[in-house]
Amino acid sequence: MIDTHSHIDGPEFAADINEVILRAKTAGVEKIYVPAIDLKGLPNLIDTCQHYPKYLFPMIGLHPEEVKEDYNDILKQLYTFLKNDKSKRFIAVGEVGLDFYWDDTFKSQQLDALEQQIHWAIEFNLPLMLHVRKAYNEVIELLERHRKDNLRGVFHCFSASKEIAEHLLSFPNFMLGIGGVLTFKNSNLPEVLKAIVPLSRIVLETDSPYMAPIPYRGKRNESAFIFEVAKKLSEVYNCKIEEISLQTNKNCNIFT
Repeated sequence: MIDTHSHIDGPEFAADINEVILRAKTAGVEKIYVPAIDLKGLPNLIDTCQHYPKYLFPMIGLHPEEVKEDYNDILKQLYTFLKNDKSKRFIAVGEVGLDFYWDDTFKSQQLDALEQQIHWAIEFNLPLMLHVRKAYNEVIELLERHRKDNLRGVFHCFSASKEIAEHLLSFPNFMLGIGGVLTFKNSNLPEVLKAIVPLSRIVLETDSPYMAPIPYRGKRNESAFIFEVAKKLSEVYNCKIEEISLQTNKNCNIFT
């Protein structure tokens, strides 16, 4: 299995990251993809991934909740870092997107920041790791304008309606990132997936240390817990966990 979204570089794992990675490997996690949040945390993210080569893989980008007055200056520095990265270490532009859940004070700035980072994905032929919260209409409209650019990526932490899923699936090179929400008691996600989402359009993720699946809800999430997501998916699609693992790993080809 591949955990396509883990903030394992964060302070929540500073004290026991070796143990966390060992548990992930024991649980069958073959790789962990690590999204960036901002500029100031990028050196630590890169350093963390370098300590675990061929197991942790970094992304680069500005999270929508980090888009403030100085976003253009931050984006210029991130772009320069990406352009000068001769080793091509970054596997995606992310975590980027739109988030109007708490407020939309910086709505226009978020829209511009995402547009700029979409152009990075095009220029460097990288997938997008998209964070979307209370902003699906705006993201869909923006991606429609770039439909001819053959963008690819992941709609991270998907948990929306059938109608939204249909719109997202119309972008043929995008996957839905499925994590702990799938296991929550009152989640409608199992029904949405069963109704219209083929297994060929899903990747696994944890979003650790957040959104731990049942039976770990309320605790710090970690990559080893992705097994619970795969187990629930095997129930939804009425297949073996091995099939979930094989297909979702294959779907990660968008990162290569």
